[in-house]
Amino acid sequence: MITIEKLRQYGAKVDEGLARCMNNEKMYLRLVGMAANDKNFRLLEDSFAAGDLDGAFSAAHALKGSLGNLSLEPLFAPVTALTEQLRHKNPGDYDALLATIRERHAALLEMMED
Repeated sequence: MITIEKLRQYGAKVDEGLARCMNNEKMYLRLVGMAANDKNFRLLEDSFAAGDLDGAFSAAHALKGSLGNLSLEPLFAPVTALTEQLRHKNPGDYDALLATIRERHAALLEMMED
């Protein structure tokens, strides 16, 4: 089960996220759970697999918004970097950012199950 303390250990800026939720801990944790299970993580993977960089941008941009609002910094930072690379259609190796996103997303999902 996800807790505020686990999120702090994960590196989330919990106080900022809570402030956006009017310090309602229950609402914040519910929104974190929704963000962790966001369909855009799968859409991001699928878009890259299909070579659809516009679709990947759309999914990354949506994730950037929700992760940023919840101050889930460990995921927000690489998703933001990926979004900006895709926005500017910068050629390059997206694999390293995707690997970081996968790893940190898996860690968040694991916290939800513990």
